Amino acid sequence: MDKQLIHQFIVGALAEDVGDGDHTSLATIPGDTTGKAKLLVKDNGVLAGVELAVAIFHEVDPELKVTLLKHDGDLVAFGDIALEVLGKARSILTAERLVLNCMQRMSGIATTTHQITELLKGTSAKVLDTRKTTPGLRYLEKWAVTIGGGVNHRFGLYDMILIKDNHVDYSGGIRQAIENTHQYLKEQHKALAIEIEVRNINELEQVLQTGGVDRILLDNFNLNDLKLAVRKVNKNYITEASGGITIDNIRSYAECGVDFISVGALTHSVKSLDLSLKAIKE
Repeated sequence: MDKQLIHQFIVGALAEDVGDGDHTSLATIPGDTTGKAKLLVKDNGVLAGVELAVAIFHEVDPELKVTLLKHDGDLVAFGDIALEVLGKARSILTAERLVLNCMQRMSGIATTTHQITELLKGTSAKVLDTRKTTPGLRYLEKWAVTIGGGVNHRFGLYDMILIKDNHVDYSGGIRQAIENTHQYLKEQHKALAIEIEVRNINELEQVLQTGGVDRILLDNFNLNDLKLAVRKVNKNYITEASGGITIDNIRSYAECGVDFISVGALTHSVKSLDLSLKAIKE
């Protein structure tokens, strides 16, 4: 966990939610009231965001005591209790929604990722996330992918070269795009991995003739063309498949021999896991 980045996120999220005060809790609950609450699982899946939840509780109130009953990456079922928190009732309620919003979404992503990794067992392929993330939540969403057993692709536009179809078209072709990239990296004294997207076997042939890349993204290839492409690459480059790949067909794509399969749906259209925070009456 990147503690500095997480701290910045929590501070900003609390400012958005709390503003000048949690006036409902301030109005209804005496300041010296203490309480206990449990985080209840109301779904089946993979839990994620536990470590983040602890950080949120402690940012709201360092004196809150959190007892973990489940951890990031644990398989959970309806009725499980993920954690218990003890301390000032106002503090617990102020933290409640941010904790749930983060954990529900992260757990949904981890659950979907886990389902896919199970489908890929026995193949050489690993599932990758993409940049199709919620603005401001990318770190959390990609963190959840790793908790579910997936692999992070680039985090942004800054940490890898990914030459996509529009880059190729605007630069004048595949060879020109690759040559321009090497010239840029040399001038800027940067050492970044280079991946290039191809849309068909003809473009793949152009990449193989040009060279100078680390990874080839085979986009929207049908299964027959994907098998042919993998044979042509012959393990000389890392291969990645994307486009039109779902839980229902991902195993077939993996069996074509690619190294990675990128799935935007891991983060852009995942269903959150149902969780709730309930007061424990003693």
